[in-house]
Amino acid sequence: MDTERENHQPLEHSLDSLLRPKVWDEYIGQENIKKNLNILIEAARERGQMPEHVLLYGPAGLGKTTLVYIIGSVLGVPVQTASGPMIERAGDIVSLASTLESGGVLFIDEIHRLNKNIEETLYPIMESGGISIMVGKGPTARSVHINLPPIVIIAATTQVGKLSTPLRTRFSGGIMRLLPYNEEEIAHILIRSAERLDVVLENTAATALAQRSRSTPRTANYLLKRVRDYAQVHNKPSITAEVVRAALADRDIDEYGLTAEDRNVLTTIQEIFNGGPVGVQTLATTLSEDTQTVEEVYEPFLVQIGLLERTPRGRSITQKGIEYLKNKKD
Repeated sequence: MDTERENHQPLEHSLDSLLRPKVWDEYIGQENIKKNLNILIEAARERGQMPEHVLLYGPAGLGKTTLVYIIGSVLGVPVQTASGPMIERAGDIVSLASTLESGGVLFIDEIHRLNKNIEETLYPIMESGGISIMVGKGPTARSVHINLPPIVIIAATTQVGKLSTPLRTRFSGGIMRLLPYNEEEIAHILIRSAERLDVVLENTAATALAQRSRSTPRTANYLLKRVRDYAQVHNKPSITAEVVRAALADRDIDEYGLTAEDRNVLTTIQEIFNGGPVGVQTLATTLSEDTQTVEEVYEPFLVQIGLLERTPRGRSITQKGIEYLKNKKD
């Protein structure tokens, strides 16, 4: 079974790559960010320089990584990627930057998880394009300065508040926040993705999917692929709104895009803790989940659509959340 799963991963990954926008015109939404990035890139290009460093932040799945690869494509330079927790030593930064021999984009995802000691290694790279490292130990140790190729560092995070002030202020090209998408933008993305997947998606189906996509392109494309599978297995020549409802009902995803696990969070607060407030650790223990999963997976969207609120005393279900649960029982 494990072998079968591994064999299917490259195919799914290739589909994700197929759906990923490659140029500005294909990237739907985030208009203000695209405009500012274009100005940053064009101004730097006219000066014969690399753009200044940029920090992108916002919830997962909104297109931060896609923006990075489009920037690399526009600049005509390679993109070297790394994840914050994977960078363990100063030498790792040097190695990553050095692979961009003639300059390029160094993309650091999840930069809020970067080791604080390693963080200081980035400062001279971002400021002067070089780094000094200690070679040897004891009395024979010496500092060696290494000049690196001209690079632009683009970082992404879902938790910008966890970055230190010294690190944040070094992103002189801009700190840009990606916002959740509206249903019209998501529907547009779905129609484009359906064309890439060579499936027929009716406009009403695109709207139905958009309503369930949690304002996130990544979720929208995931749901589209699963509905496509359902339509194929059930011999449906096109994806209609009815097909969307049936396919996602099988996966226990409702008209708001909420899953059984999401509803369990609300039900637990309402029925066991009388609507709250309840501390997140107590809630996580009751749900048999870890605190981080509750805070980062379940809570953000429930808060975003107004079913849950965070208070100084803990988590509470809102009146809208109470009405939601009542309607589900009815």
